[in-house]
Amino acid sequence: MSCTGAAAAPCLWRLRQGARRSLSAYGRRIIVRFRSSGMTLDNINRAVVDRIIRVDHAGEYGANRIYAGQMAVLGRTGVGPVIQKMWDQEKDHLKKFSELMVTFRVRPTVLMPFWNVLGFALGAGTALLGKEGAMACTVAVEESIAHHYNNQIRKLMEEDPEKYEELLQVIKKFRDEELEHHDTGLEHDAELAPAYAVLKSVIQAGCKVAIYLSERL
Repeated sequence: MSCTGAAAAPCLWRLRQGARRSLSAYGRRIIVRFRSSGMTLDNINRAVVDRIIRVDHAGEYGANRIYAGQMAVLGRTGVGPVIQKMWDQEKDHLKKFSELMVTFRVRPTVLMPFWNVLGFALGAGTALLGKEGAMACTVAVEESIAHHYNNQIRKLMEEDPEKYEELLQVIKKFRDEELEHHDTGLEHDAELAPAYAVLKSVIQAGCKVAIYLSERL
């Protein structure tokens, strides 16, 4: 899920499929490698990768719950298809990070039950303010997520851009799609929401807390 709100240039690339696994005969030690990168369980910085995958999985799960709440309120209105399209992309994001959690044996955050409830409540609550409220929520959340993804990209580039090439590709693609959602929110009158600036600031403060906790717990 950049806080500057600047739109990203379109990113055209193909996400490589799957991961390759081999199992030793006796030790049952799994070696996992992205198909064309150098990432394995043996040579990655486990602390960094665990934190990135755990928090991104939590963030995409929370985003899915937000869109679910928005659709519960606005799904039958004219803006329903717009929200559904963004939600469908978030479902793909969550699926990918769920796969990465299994591949790199990362545990989910213990706060998943909270994000389940709070995410839906945030989506439904802002949608009750109307289309503008839902879109203001989208702008605030997606801007925060994009800023967070940019921080992760910088961290992986500092670590080893070649080794983490495919993980970088995943994060960059998802960041660009989050920024598209941000722009969609603005195009659909997010700034006309009641107390837009206050609402946006409160939601983004909550995002910062959620990111901090999900990285660590």
